Amino acid sequence: MQQREDVSDAQLITAGGNIGLDELYRRHAAAVYGLAWRVLKSASEAEDVTQEVFLRLWRQPDRFDPARGTLRSFLLVQAHARAVDAIRTLNARRVREAGDACTGANAEYDLLHEYWELNRDDYVARALEELHPEERRAIELAFFDGHSYVEVAQLLQQPEGTVKSRIRSGMRRMRQALVEAGIDSVNA
Repeated sequence: MQQREDVSDAQLITAGGNIGLDELYRRHAAAVYGLAWRVLKSASEAEDVTQEVFLRLWRQPDRFDPARGTLRSFLLVQAHARAVDAIRTLNARRVREAGDACTGANAEYDLLHEYWELNRDDYVARALEELHPEERRAIELAFFDGHSYVEVAQLLQQPEGTVKSRIRSGMRRMRQALVEAGIDSVNA
């Protein structure tokens, strides 16, 4: 019987199951965690990134192509991308919270403004629902889930150019629907 240490990463991925994933985690988790920690400077955030990278490997093992490189390099690229996304998300949240704090401290409660914002959100949701499902899914992944064009293309298993075109055309159609509803970029 072959020892787990003697089995290649590609064989473990192909075999699937928890035993293969456990061994892959044992082999590569420290490197993935180390890279995530160097980027994020946060143990809990690095742990989250490590978990997400291995969870994605478990759910989508076919994304790894041994012809393109080693599993370790694949996992490290994934970890770096997830860590950068986490930084962007944290920075965007900080900016938004700072803006909200300033707005809240300097402005009175404006019922009309709040009504307008809620109404605008409804129009945006309706405009999104009217899109072709492929455009809508690409936009949701890119703008609401925070994925890059490359990641959206990988998730949808479509060429990057196709994904970019769908996002562009969907955004154009949404903008047109919002303009027709009386909501334009000046009011948004």
